[in-house]
Amino acid sequence: KQWFNAEYGKFQTFQHYFKQINLRMSAFPQIKSTHSLVAKHVTKEKWDKLSGITTKTSGFTLAKAIACAVEFDNQHCGIYAGDWDSYKDFADVFDPIIQEYHGISADAKHTSDMDFSKITGNVNPNAPVHSTRIRVGRSIDGFGLSPGITKEQRLGVEKLFSSACKKFPEDLAGEYYPLTGMDEKVRQQLVDDHFLFMSGDRNLTVAGMERDWPEGRGIFHNKEKTFLVWVNEEDQLRIISMEKGGDVLGVFKRLAKGISAVGDSVKAECGKDFCLDEKYGYVHSCPTNLGTGMRASVHIDLPGWTKDGVEKLQARCEELALQPRGTRGESGGQTGHTYDISNKH
Repeated sequence: KQWFNAEYGKFQTFQHYFKQINLRMSAFPQIKSTHSLVAKHVTKEKWDKLSGITTKTSGFTLAKAIACAVEFDNQHCGIYAGDWDSYKDFADVFDPIIQEYHGISADAKHTSDMDFSKITGNVNPNAPVHSTRIRVGRSIDGFGLSPGITKEQRLGVEKLFSSACKKFPEDLAGEYYPLTGMDEKVRQQLVDDHFLFMSGDRNLTVAGMERDWPEGRGIFHNKEKTFLVWVNEEDQLRIISMEKGGDVLGVFKRLAKGISAVGDSVKAECGKDFCLDEKYGYVHSCPTNLGTGMRASVHIDLPGWTKDGVEKLQARCEELALQPRGTRGESGGQTGHTYDISNKH
């Protein structure tokens, strides 16, 4: 697959592009995102110490990890992990970035509680909520993460999941649709349902997550279309529970059951667990998702905030540790007065 590199004014293959990055980064790189966490924490001293290390699981390097901060000038964090090893081998860089972003101490320990019976509240039924969605990311031990995963490992993850999903309980049971060779009718239905993830995101491309597209990737959903799993997008597995309306408790209950079903079925297939770090929680390709890896969101009408301006909405959300986005997703823009409001951390 080729893509147009505006910096060089020509089409390139991913292999040629990453070869250029590796050559360019043999010396201490120029980090274009000067206000990013990468610019703050990737010092010349750390670069000289870590840049020659190649991880065991997927052959990942620090140069590949910080590619987005080097290529773009708009990154806040600017770093991805290519495998669980990355967090350990490049800990001198990842640790301070993670601690600063999440606001945790160096001796913090991850805790997680998915007991839905402890949830006592719910969304006010009079609130103008269109839909509720809660997702987590999960990674299977022994396989690389999306920025570094090898082609063989990616296909291995897909094969594991496509077999494991056949063992889901009845209310979660459904069908897996691989992107490779997808029937046009199926593809259009997934587009109409807003389920299909696409290629072309610049961050994901530069980070290495769209190599060998679309091979080894796909989407699972149950019959009711309330439980989904994205396979080999930004994370190995994105487990999603969603439905119309504001029943957060019901959506979370289904999610907790779904996470257990996926984990149990995968372990039955290969004997491997999800990557769970004692310090940082569930391992993801992006360090901003470490911990539970959970993002809970609602699509809600906010005409008053639209009138006041998006800057004021963003400021209010910041006070509440929330994140506003357009309903087209993180980089898809905003239309009308319906917003996607989610937890920030």
